[in-house]
Amino acid sequence: MSKSIIISLIIAIAGLAVSDRAAAAPVSVKASLDSAYILMGKQTVLNLEIVQDRGTQGAFINNSGDTLTREVEVIRAVKPDTTDLGNNREEIKRELVIQSFDSGLYTIPPFVYVAGKDTFTSNALALKVIPVPVDSMATIHDYAGVVKPNTRIWDYLPDFIVDYWWIFIIVLLCAAGIFVWMRYIKGKKAIPLVPKKKPVPPYELAMQQLNRLKSEKLCENGHEKEYYTRLTEILRIYLDKRFGINAMEMTSTQIMHHLQSNDDTRTSAPVMKQILEMADFVKFAKVRPLPDDNQKAFNNAVTFVENTKPVEPTEAVNDNPQPKVTE
Repeated sequence: MSKSIIISLIIAIAGLAVSDRAAAAPVSVKASLDSAYILMGKQTVLNLEIVQDRGTQGAFINNSGDTLTREVEVIRAVKPDTTDLGNNREEIKRELVIQSFDSGLYTIPPFVYVAGKDTFTSNALALKVIPVPVDSMATIHDYAGVVKPNTRIWDYLPDFIVDYWWIFIIVLLCAAGIFVWMRYIKGKKAIPLVPKKKPVPPYELAMQQLNRLKSEKLCENGHEKEYYTRLTEILRIYLDKRFGINAMEMTSTQIMHHLQSNDDTRTSAPVMKQILEMADFVKFAKVRPLPDDNQKAFNNAVTFVENTKPVEPTEAVNDNPQPKVTE
């Protein structure tokens, strides 16, 4: 075989290899979701698959923070996993754990991947976040708190107190003896450092707080949740101080049960029910009430306080006064 034929074969084989390499896409980026439908507050996994030539240096220039959109957050990113595909190609898989606390249909924009001087984009994704139904009259439980281990009181004390506790006992006994001697034995009552304030009656306190809440105009500035939280807190404090109902530690259902079983509040219980229902919708279901609803809730609160305020005793009028007996 002549030398010119051999050279022609080598050039043809090299040309085929170059053409095959050029025909293959240098980089491809694909995005997918484990589940396109999630409940509000739940998590799902967003998968990113990158196929490129081995050793290619690239990076994403967007969607690299802790949020994909304003409503969709990135909880954590799993370490990338690289797989050799052969023919000098490799596949890189990345997983992003995402979460959303707002219901609705959201579009996750394409991921932009830059390798060298070229830019590649993935497909866009759609995520449907389904709201959680809330029964405003049922007991709503918050997330369980952190379980603390069994500890003893001295575990919280500094070492120098634990080691020299007897010195502190002596100092406390001496201070107590001086206090008793100054207050009683010496015959002079100690003047209180801070004068006690005259307690404000529950009705007056509630009306003062309601007027202060109205003057702050929280609803007009878009703070409906804070408005209804403050409004129900004022009424809960009023129930505690006026009727001894520990409303601060009760759910809406428990408060209504106590109001309906109390003769002084039974007739005004429907007004309180309207306030608590609207407040639960705003605080837990993220309902945006109308301005008329906000004014109605405030008026209902004032009506409830006015209808349940203490009635001042009136002196009985004697229609048939008896003449005084004089000796």
